[in-house]
Parts: sequence; structure tokens; C-alpha cells
Amino acid sequence: MSNERVLCVAAHPDDEVLGCGGTLARHAAGDDEVNIIFCADGETSRGMKALPNRNFMAHAASKILGAQVPTYLDYADQRLDQASLLELTQRIEDRARIIRPTVVYTHHLGDLNRDHQLVAQATLTAFRPLPHSSVRAIYAFEVVSSTEWGTGFWPNHYVDVDGFLNTKLRALGCYESELREVPHARSYASVIDTMRLRGYQAGIFAAEAFMTMRCIR
Repeated sequence: MSNERVLCVAAHPDDEVLGCGGTLARHAAGDDEVNIIFCADGETSRGMKALPNRNFMAHAASKILGAQVPTYLDYADQRLDQASLLELTQRIEDRARIIRPTVVYTHHLGDLNRDHQLVAQATLTAFRPLPHSSVRAIYAFEVVSSTEWGTGFWPNHYVDVDGFLNTKLRALGCYESELREVPHARSYASVIDTMRLRGYQAGIFAAEAFMTMRCIR
């Protein structure tokens, strides 16, 4: 992975770390440019008004991963289905015109979380295969406590993140208030076990797993 312009389009701050934090860190360590777009704030559905704090967490996590300063679209949490899908797609496209990504990571269409579904749909629409598109690959990631509760995530692309496991966990620590105690799926133990399981499936010690949505070679 070298000389790539990477874009992660995530529904909420913490999805980027849970879904592909190790992979983003690996990209950054290989001198790839890593960019992140957050579509929704991740808090307002719970009656919270701590948006600046959540964005501060995201900013801190991005620095640990080696990513650029994130872009915040600031839609309300769990309200993306009340927004225009066209508008969301166009806002992603607007940012993409500046970044011109070559590799895109986003959510799985079958996630239980509705925001995740809509972000995946908008991202795939924004990066539909048009002539002269910069995008060479699109991958769907898994988010513990969402993807496994949905349907149809069958990974066929694995990234070795054994050397970046601690980086991912440090970045995840920026969102410690979002984590739960075992045996909840969104716990440190679950995140580690998932990376170990995905690694063993690929014959390595730790991996993040993805579904390939499009790949051009």
C-alpha cells in the first residue's frame, strides 16, 4: 500500500476506528494520505449536546492513526433517513473532488444501523464507476455491535494489522465512553478477538476484514 489517497466515509466518530483503524494506520505508515469524512454526529439521538467534545475525540483519534484533520458533515445522529440521500451523496462528492481518493472504505450495506446503511449507499453512489474516476477500489468494513447483527457480511479482503493493533486500540481509547464491558460486542476484548479471528481466517495473527465492492487492477 503506497502512494494512495485513502478516504474513509464513516457514519459516526468511532466507526472509522472500529471498522478500519488498523488499516488506516497502516496506510499512513506507508506514506499514504489518509482522509476521513464523518456524516453524523453520533450523539444527538441520545439527547446529548456534546458535539464539540465528540469532534475533539475524533480529531485526537485521527492524529493517532496518522490521518488528516477530519471533515464533519454534522447531520443528526440516527436521522440520516430524514435527510435527502441526494444531498448526502453530493456533499461526499464535493469533498471527494478535493481529495480525489484512489481507495475508499465505508460501511457495509447490510449493517443493522440505519445510518450505516445510508452512508454506504451514498458512498457507493458518490463513487459510481464513471470515466476518469480516481477511485480504484472500494471496500466495506465491519463495525462490531452493528455488522454482525445485520445480514450478509462475507469478507473477501484481509489486511494484516498485527503491527498496528496497539495503534488501533490507542485510537479507540479516544472514544472510551462509547465502549462497554464484556460480554458486550463493543468492548476492547471483542475488538481484539475480532481482529484475531479475522487474522486466523487469513493465516496471520491479526487482520481487519472487508468486502470488496469494487477493485480495478
